[in-house]
Amino acid sequence: MTTFSESSESDSAADESPEVTLVIPGRNCQATVRQCLESVVPLLERGELKEIIFVDDGSTDNTARVVAEYPVRCVQESGRGRGAARNVGWRMSDTPLIWFIDSDCVAEPDALQKLLVHTADPHVAGVGGSYGNMRPDSLLASLIHEEIVERHRRMPPKVDYLATFNVLYRRDVLEKVGGFDESYLRGQDVELAYRILATGQQLAFTIESRVGHYHPTRLFRYLRTQGRHGYFRVKLYLRHPSRVRGDAYSGWVDYVQPPLAVLGLATIPLLCYPSFSIVPLILFAMLIVFQLPMTFQIIHHSRRWTMLTFVPLGFTRAVYRGFGMTTGLGGLALEASMAIIKSCWKRTERLS
Repeated sequence: MTTFSESSESDSAADESPEVTLVIPGRNCQATVRQCLESVVPLLERGELKEIIFVDDGSTDNTARVVAEYPVRCVQESGRGRGAARNVGWRMSDTPLIWFIDSDCVAEPDALQKLLVHTADPHVAGVGGSYGNMRPDSLLASLIHEEIVERHRRMPPKVDYLATFNVLYRRDVLEKVGGFDESYLRGQDVELAYRILATGQQLAFTIESRVGHYHPTRLFRYLRTQGRHGYFRVKLYLRHPSRVRGDAYSGWVDYVQPPLAVLGLATIPLLCYPSFSIVPLILFAMLIVFQLPMTFQIIHHSRRWTMLTFVPLGFTRAVYRGFGMTTGLGGLALEASMAIIKSCWKRTERLS
């Protein structure tokens, strides 16, 4: 039985907690958004959230109709990408803290509270959490999930990288750095973290705050996404060259794999020449060896030998990321060439 004094203390503690707005971007997510909202609306009812803003990024399915069933402010956007959608959402809020999750995520009941603990430190600009797996029956989803969680286990309390599937940011910090860079269709969360760190603020991480995630179950769709990540990583590291050495989530082993895969494919014609045929074989063997430490760690924690299939998955993913990086370099070279041509053309016009 709750006494009056206990109730008063609870209310007082709630009053002292900073107000939080939850921003959820989504596009054509009718299959997952209901579960997502079912997990966070109770937080709104308990006063842990002041408002939930769902930014519909140009959906063509029944997403808006599903969202309309819940006490959520739904904002229509034109499909400019998740970064733009998140910017629209947090700029419409008036709370000091903004919580971001994705529309294919299902928050655990204490996910927000586990993040809020870290905001007691005024130097912490943002704090992120981890994943649960909503598709344990899928081998691909399980491989993706186990790798991500394995990386999260290594991350220290203070980090130099945060993803936006489950992250809490101070609104004044977002204002200071200008929010997400909308030119990044992938990797905008990493780029934001790098700019925040450049201001002298800190970022925190806790594996105890979790949101269940619908990881991909279709291989080629997943690999295409990885190719896009490779494409935008080129732009990311050209803007932040000091970060090429790695961050709390990934290191040099991850970064060397895509170019190694491209180099291996480029040397395949050497198989026709006995004196040089060993070159592509060595490169591909190195790529396989790079998958083994993560594979063994995943097997150790999951106790599932089917996780050995992470080796071919990691190998193939490196190839797709390599293609993406190559395309990204080509695109940047083309942009630079066009800029030079345009500059020369304008100079010629002025002289004439």
